Amino acid sequence: MSEKLPGRQIEISWPDLGITVTADLDDRNPALADALWESLPYQSLQGHALIAGEHLYHVAPIPTLLHTPHATRIPDRREAPDGTVFCSGLQHLGIKYGTLTEPMPATPVGRIREADMPALLEAGAAIWDAVYSTKKQILAEVRRAGEPGGHRIPMLHATNTAASHLIADIYAETEQIWLAPPAELDDLHQGVIPSQAGNFGTVLPTLLFVNGETRPLGYAAYGGLVRAAVQGMPMDSLVHMTRLLVGVPAEFLGYCGLEKLWAFTQRFLDVLDRLDRDDFYAVTGQMALYINCLGGWNLQLYPWETGDHLRQQGAQEAA
Repeated sequence: MSEKLPGRQIEISWPDLGITVTADLDDRNPALADALWESLPYQSLQGHALIAGEHLYHVAPIPTLLHTPHATRIPDRREAPDGTVFCSGLQHLGIKYGTLTEPMPATPVGRIREADMPALLEAGAAIWDAVYSTKKQILAEVRRAGEPGGHRIPMLHATNTAASHLIADIYAETEQIWLAPPAELDDLHQGVIPSQAGNFGTVLPTLLFVNGETRPLGYAAYGGLVRAAVQGMPMDSLVHMTRLLVGVPAEFLGYCGLEKLWAFTQRFLDVLDRLDRDDFYAVTGQMALYINCLGGWNLQLYPWETGDHLRQQGAQEAA
């Protein structure tokens, strides 16, 4: 049985929906709960699981989520009570609000109060509709209960001059796109593709490839590099793995329209050999936050309803 942490309640609000719920943080993963608590308040684009079931998640502006160790892990999040709040190594704050289909381990940090569950269900339905159909951009605000809201994202720091300038530029771009669609992605979804990526004037294949490359670049490549740096991988191995993992997908995404990502990547690779471990961590952590933000916008903007005529055999038609 988990115990509430005294005085540690958070409010998760969706102002566009007029809905606020309260969660009690508990002692199952105190380091993760601390990381969340210390980051508050913040705002983020609210997302919804697309293949895993009734689950809300958004990118949390908390670089340490990528590597903070967990004390307790639920082997199968499908079995977690509805209303469970998770912090994940994918830099997400998630909330299970109903049936899940994906048997994924997860690290809980709290639970939505029972009295707020009807409001959470209402929010879940509205957010699904927004992500899948209407494309309405719904923002979440997470704050300490009873305290003012607000918004901030962190900027990490490096001693190497070139790395410091790069981090500042990544931070400025991330701050600009955190709560508003990136112009590059907006253009892509309007069919404005300077390189003409997309055979015979098509757009959907390019959007699919951009989505498919951005997510693993942020989640796996940069998230993995941050964890490897924290866990003590030798620097020569970190440098080697970075050159293996990040250049090719970033160059492809630049061709598809994410030119700023490719420009940041080239600057990172240019300075890579001159970084110590702390500076390497700072650059990769800032890049992970930026790319995961891009990934969140990809999921929001992608025209999922294009495939609405395709339904699983034997599955009940969605309402």
